[in-house]
Amino acid sequence: MALQRKLLNGCAGIPKFRWLSNEGLRHFSGQVAAPMELPPFDYQPKPYKGPLADEVLEKRKKFLGPSLFHYYQKPLNIVEGKMQYLYDENGKRYLDAFAGIVTVSCGHCHPEVLDAIMEQSKLLQHATTIYLHHAIGDFAEALASKMPGNLKVVYFVNSGTEANELAMLMARLYSGHLNMIALRNAYHGGSSNTIGLTALNTWKYPIPQGEIHHVLNPNPYRGAFGSDAKRYAEDVQDHIDHGTSGKVAGFIAETIQGVGGTVELAPGYLKLVYDIVRKAGGVCIADEVQTGFGRTGSHYWGFETQGVTPDIVTMAKGIGNGLPLGAVVTTPEIASVMAQKIQFNTFGGNPVCSAGGHAVLKVIEKEQRQKHCAEVGSHLIGRLKDLEKRYDIIGDVRGRGLMLGIELVTDRKEKTPAKAETGVLFEKLKDLGVLVGKGGFHGNVFRIKPPMCFSKDDADFLVDALDYSLSKL
Repeated sequence: MALQRKLLNGCAGIPKFRWLSNEGLRHFSGQVAAPMELPPFDYQPKPYKGPLADEVLEKRKKFLGPSLFHYYQKPLNIVEGKMQYLYDENGKRYLDAFAGIVTVSCGHCHPEVLDAIMEQSKLLQHATTIYLHHAIGDFAEALASKMPGNLKVVYFVNSGTEANELAMLMARLYSGHLNMIALRNAYHGGSSNTIGLTALNTWKYPIPQGEIHHVLNPNPYRGAFGSDAKRYAEDVQDHIDHGTSGKVAGFIAETIQGVGGTVELAPGYLKLVYDIVRKAGGVCIADEVQTGFGRTGSHYWGFETQGVTPDIVTMAKGIGNGLPLGAVVTTPEIASVMAQKIQFNTFGGNPVCSAGGHAVLKVIEKEQRQKHCAEVGSHLIGRLKDLEKRYDIIGDVRGRGLMLGIELVTDRKEKTPAKAETGVLFEKLKDLGVLVGKGGFHGNVFRIKPPMCFSKDDADFLVDALDYSLSKL
């Protein structure tokens, strides 16, 4: 049930709030009431004395690449963050429901992560793996302990793109083949090689993309075969039979496609495809850049929701809570092929990132963030499903835990993307203090992937803001 606050008299004339249902408010007002304020949060941002938004934007335009884009017609100048909230130059607080593009896992400026980073920075900021330092080994051991099966060898890099580059190299060297298989609608990075794996033309340049095949996307909402995993898997076999020598290097997939619009794969799909790919001599890569570290709630890793164990796992974003950090985890057998030549990353696993990443793992465990994602996510999905029943523009609510998507359409039967309406709602939510992401090929999917400290009160405020914004369309 949607919740709203009603002003009551508090002690000594101080306003106090309690929650009332939207249904009750409609009974009296006949319309949806606007959320009055964000949930209480005991934090005061520091006064900002830096350059204002116009000056910052002008400098970006002058000195940074023209490919950079920004959200909102009037871009926000975000100057401070604390846990699930962000603050602009005027001290206005926003509910961050996108977590720096699914990157802030523990919370903005989480004190335990900050302490680990700062303490290590005071001692030693950088000394590559040509010397010994305990931080990288301690972090690798802790990360390997979270992995199933024989996934015990860790390579540290600086981003998800680098992780997927390295995974593709491993797959080709280990298998002795070149052909890679990826899903349509996938996003795996923006480097010259990972652009080939990515399958959204909005992110691709017209350059050679290597031996890569994009198979049908097993999208239960828009896919050609609905939730029929077997028929999508047959398409993979068909590509191998007709588009390759019969042997492939590997297959890569996100368990829930992020940039593509929070698309969860048809149930049972990966188990079928992993069998097909392995029979064709390839290895199976799980891209956990967005779905890892308990965000899905039901499991620590997204691939576990499909009941499979990959041969290689790539990760980034939430692994560092904002640090430039990524990793590839694989088996000793696959790792051995990298010893044929020198494999080295100057900054991969540096002491500061290792200390910070290790602290992230500890915080997720200590604060039981996976369980929290399951509980808050279930509450949020339930409330969003209620909105779906009331507003025809909501075509689909999907996802797991705190990795959710809301697809907006102008026609539910035809599933026509509501591109213009999405843009209007996007601005309205920002004005109400809620920052969400956008995704999907047509940009008509709201991506709700907040820091994992996001509370039920935050979830209620987000839904109330969306409810109000929808009522004003």
